[in-house]
Amino acid sequence: MIISSSSVITPPQTHPSLHLLSKCTTMEQLKPIHAQIIKTNPADLIIWNTIIRAYSLTPSPFPAINLYKFMLSSDIKPNHYTFPCLFKSCARIDGLNEGKQIHGQVLKLGLCCDAFIHTSLISFYAQVGELDDARLVFDESPLRDAVSFTALVTGYVNNGRVEDARKLFDEMPVRDVVSWNCVISGHARNKLFDEAICLFNEMRRAGIKPDESTLVTVLSACAQSGNLTTGEQIKTSIMDHKLCSNLRIVNSLIDMYAKCNELGKARSLFDGVTNKNVITWNVMIGGYTHTHCYKESLDLFRTMLQLNCESNEVTFLSVLPACAHMGALDIGKWIHAYIGKNFPRSSNTSLFTSLIDMYAKCGDIEAAKTVFESVSPESLASWNAMISGLAMHRRAHEAIGLFKNMVSEGFTPDDITFVGVLSACSHAGLVNLGQQYFHSMIHDYKIPPKLQHYGCLIDLLARAGLFEEAMAMIKKMNVNPDGAIWGSLLGACTVYKNVQLGEYFATKLLELEPENSGAHMLLSNLYAADGKWDDVARIRTKFKDNGSIKIPGCTSIEVDGIVHEFLASDKTHPMSDKIYAMLEEMNQLLDECGHVSDKSLVLYDMEDELKEGVLCQHSERLAIAFGLISTKPGTTIRIMKNLRVCGNCHSATKLISKIFRREIIARDRNRFHHFKDGVCSCMDHW
Repeated sequence: MIISSSSVITPPQTHPSLHLLSKCTTMEQLKPIHAQIIKTNPADLIIWNTIIRAYSLTPSPFPAINLYKFMLSSDIKPNHYTFPCLFKSCARIDGLNEGKQIHGQVLKLGLCCDAFIHTSLISFYAQVGELDDARLVFDESPLRDAVSFTALVTGYVNNGRVEDARKLFDEMPVRDVVSWNCVISGHARNKLFDEAICLFNEMRRAGIKPDESTLVTVLSACAQSGNLTTGEQIKTSIMDHKLCSNLRIVNSLIDMYAKCNELGKARSLFDGVTNKNVITWNVMIGGYTHTHCYKESLDLFRTMLQLNCESNEVTFLSVLPACAHMGALDIGKWIHAYIGKNFPRSSNTSLFTSLIDMYAKCGDIEAAKTVFESVSPESLASWNAMISGLAMHRRAHEAIGLFKNMVSEGFTPDDITFVGVLSACSHAGLVNLGQQYFHSMIHDYKIPPKLQHYGCLIDLLARAGLFEEAMAMIKKMNVNPDGAIWGSLLGACTVYKNVQLGEYFATKLLELEPENSGAHMLLSNLYAADGKWDDVARIRTKFKDNGSIKIPGCTSIEVDGIVHEFLASDKTHPMSDKIYAMLEEMNQLLDECGHVSDKSLVLYDMEDELKEGVLCQHSERLAIAFGLISTKPGTTIRIMKNLRVCGNCHSATKLISKIFRREIIARDRNRFHHFKDGVCSCMDHW
């Protein structure tokens, strides 16, 4: 016989004071009422059951278990109402021993065939990780209702045993929407998104109508897997069933469209929501960040602030990476202050790791160190972020020292840690040390090298001019080199003006990425530096014929919380006249200081005077000029460029920092350059 357990919830309340218990949420509120009721009715089992249940719902369920023990010592015999809340309490405190003792009492009283107790037992064993015991309880009972099946299926999926969950689910005689939701969400939580979507389609074919939870879960699976087709089908179903007013579902739709790179549709839905909550804002802001639309992410965040909308830690986890990419230090500082004021006791290590990363990538490595030192408890992620931050600022010895401290404090480095350490060695040209850490990673920590590790070491060798060693490393790799590796080798060839090797590396790179504009530009630079203008023309013609599009150099600078972006020879900025006037002053002062541009770096075979004009109008020069006229004397100028800084701008910026007595912190595609008093922190090694 199948017995439904859903109707048995709580015992009837007969005592006039019991209704007060429903209003109690803490032990302090419960204790005086509990004492009063027990004193007047010491033998009333209904009262004992009700008070035990009330205690089980408080933040700490220990008193419920203690009260049960006191009840037994008072010769009060429990019944089938007593045990379900006790098993829930034991699960919450991970109390396996306590739960087993109570299970023994159930067997002694002959209550194991009660449907509600049976389900509670399965859930208890499953929640404390004892799946074999949960299955034993299930198998030894004649009860086979949807609730007990679902309890065990839930236990399996919550412990990563998805195959067992699916097998048991397939055995269920009756599968309701709750059991379908359980198995679908279990697959989604275990990142089996395609399987979750297939189950959803199977559910629809079985004639089971999905509810809100189903739709939210499957839309999330579509978002994570990029399955726009199913997502669109669900959207149509939502429209047909007039569920567009359900904010939870609409939020999931926005998230799905954003992560499937349909930002226009996501934004259209977002703009149409009149009762936006913090999740609505978060999914749209996060969608922009996820698809690398960082400017749009920051703009929407500003709108959110202007409208005085609620923000939370998830909001900042989406905005901080956008700040990091755009160099929006002022916004990042505001977020840090807001967190300190509104979440002073936050233990969200991801949030502080994002702050460390933001400060490091915005050029304020000292602020990153301050945040790192304040993190408690420390996490491997925070150590990794700080090591990587120091590496990109060419503070290799500090990064390595931090790595040693991390190990001495008992943290075991992972593959991400060694990317940071090897990157530090690469940025500083520490060839021997880099090779030692690469060897240590493999042999001491048993971490198999990935492409990023090989890439760091090969880049290190190539930048040192050790091309034979770099090629030997490529032959030893257990994976095929990617475009980044061939690109770093090609870049090193332009430094050493090795045309023959450069051609070989460019060929390899273009085999993998035929439309890679960077490869064409690097090879053109190499030919131009060698005066081979016919080859430059050939490369440029081939580049155009292939339909490749050159990625334009773009430099951003933040002033007063607003990020300004410049392209080479850009005259679209409202202050363009003043910017070019400052540019002219900069060039005149550079000439007076003896700065001579290397015209071989211009790809066109043109007159020297025209070449000089092209070089002087690179995007970083315009951003620096804007910074000089827009900030007070002595203020540090921070700029972010999407491409590698050219040699001319690098040498010019060193002099500009000395002439105008400004520290200029520049981040290019590879690393940071700290220009001060005519010197760069990279020591001309980049």
